[in-house]
Amino acid sequence: MDSVAQQSRVLKFGVFEVDLELCELRKHGVRLKLGGQPFEVLRMLLERPQQVVTREELQKRLWPADTFVDYDLALKKAINRIREVLGDDAESPRFVETIPRRGYRFIATVNANGNVVGVQASVPEGRHPDKLKFLLLGIGSAILVVAVLGFETKKFSSRTADAAAAPGIHSLAVLPLENLSGDPAQEYFSDGMTDTLITDLAQIGSLKVISRTSSMQYKQTRKSLPEIARELNVDGIVEGTVQRSGNRVRITAQLIYGPSDKHFWANSYEDDMRDAFMLEREVAGDIARQVQARLTTQKTVPAAQDRPLVPKILDIYLEGNYHLHDYSRGFGDDEKRKASELFQQVIDAEPNFAPAYVGLARAHLDLTQSSREDLAIVRQAAEKAVQLDPSASEVWLIFGEIKEEILWDWAGAEADYRKATILNPNNASAHRNLGEFIGEMGRLDEGLRECQIAQELDPDEDHLLNILFLRREYDRGIAIIQMTLKTHPDDGYQRLSLYFNYTMKGMYREATEQLEQALRLFGLPEAAADVHRGYARAGYPGAMRQWAKELEHLHDTNQAFLPVNLALTYAALGEKDHAFYWLEQAYKHRDLVGTDIPLAYLVRDPMADPLRSDPRLRNLVRRLGLPP
Repeated sequence: MDSVAQQSRVLKFGVFEVDLELCELRKHGVRLKLGGQPFEVLRMLLERPQQVVTREELQKRLWPADTFVDYDLALKKAINRIREVLGDDAESPRFVETIPRRGYRFIATVNANGNVVGVQASVPEGRHPDKLKFLLLGIGSAILVVAVLGFETKKFSSRTADAAAAPGIHSLAVLPLENLSGDPAQEYFSDGMTDTLITDLAQIGSLKVISRTSSMQYKQTRKSLPEIARELNVDGIVEGTVQRSGNRVRITAQLIYGPSDKHFWANSYEDDMRDAFMLEREVAGDIARQVQARLTTQKTVPAAQDRPLVPKILDIYLEGNYHLHDYSRGFGDDEKRKASELFQQVIDAEPNFAPAYVGLARAHLDLTQSSREDLAIVRQAAEKAVQLDPSASEVWLIFGEIKEEILWDWAGAEADYRKATILNPNNASAHRNLGEFIGEMGRLDEGLRECQIAQELDPDEDHLLNILFLRREYDRGIAIIQMTLKTHPDDGYQRLSLYFNYTMKGMYREATEQLEQALRLFGLPEAAADVHRGYARAGYPGAMRQWAKELEHLHDTNQAFLPVNLALTYAALGEKDHAFYWLEQAYKHRDLVGTDIPLAYLVRDPMADPLRSDPRLRNLVRRLGLPP
């Protein structure tokens, strides 16, 4: 507590005063009813004005470990009682501010013996967006006065810590913005705002910004900010809230120095729903300015593009984005098809909205089994997106994937992957794809470096596995997978990767067990049972024959087309004729392979070793135009 406050038994804020000795709260000298736990919570907040008092600190002081109480409910009731007595509002607080996932902060000026305790908040004046100027051009002076005085388009308040004493921020994570609407069905909106904020901040080339995938794992987490900063290896953390009310949206955000939980800056923004993206861009711009003030290398942040959407269309776009990023396991494509439908609705209503074309292209490109129609949609949508926004990194990543997996334009694929990383140095997927592609071309050391960059940007995903497999570093790959499975035991793709690595080490029983688990997680319990029976009957070859039958069944029933997987399975069985039959199918139907292993990967894939002495493989490599 401030030394001035320690010497005083009476603290004053606004029209209120608190007598710490008598445990009284008074307004204009009149005693108010506030006692027990609510008063003690208020006392703790007043002892540290302008500082975050964590939930854990409140719990230790007011509800000891041996107290049997619903702590969350009790604290919520105490805070609500304080706000009720003070006439405060949780949405637009004057006194007690909620810090999502952490605690509370007393934000008003506190006086003790005539001296200010803590740091006073500064509240800039509201301002109109530039577009209002154009809206009012040509309107008569009388109407202009009414418009300016009668319509307030934006309100926001700001608090900034002592920047001079702040340590540098060179890396940043944006935690999921908390949905304050009270409606779980609105999660897609808060998640969408989080995605967009991450994307915009990632444009700061001199700042490492952690990807969406790794940040989203901290949704509703109870971990402390220093713990999160340590796990993600970042200096700065952005957290905040999103709330919708009718056609209005309110965003709060704050910047924290993670290692020490030091508060740098906070702001709140409010505007019409149709300008939600512009509002988010202002949040990103303000954070960028705060961060760049602490960077040794200054780089210009790209100018924000206005993206006004009517509220209904904005809702549809964000819902589409929500379905697109549903990483549910299995061979089903329902979520991506749903996302595609929603993005098309946005395009029909707003044909010049580039992000909807990017989403549409990604939804169809990531289908487990793509048709010729799907790939036509991908190309058309990507071409339209790049016309509207040539600076969009994700579009060039999509072009790179098309050229690598469908067109077999190797030089073009590398160029597009590199362009994606240049436009957004924080695009983890672009770095991974570039690294894996370079590895496929035989430049394994350079490929590993790119994949390591991707891993730093997205530590919750495993961007090293494929390049390590090409480098035949099986033990290192197994160690990474086993560590990941401790926190993600239901990840079928990790199980499948473990199967490949165990196979190459000759650990066939362990490999079969991992394949069985992967199939169950993919929603194929009968296939898992068949593989198990095959191993019991004839060992690893028996299991592989059952796996080959399942892959052919998926193909015959139009559930998936995985010819390269089939070829590698038959290669493991020593059945080269079957293997080359499926490689030819992959060559002839390259526009139908969906999420199969790219043919370019085959050249370096250790699973293809049994085929290397066969002239048919050398002939295939020559026809593909790949380096030997």
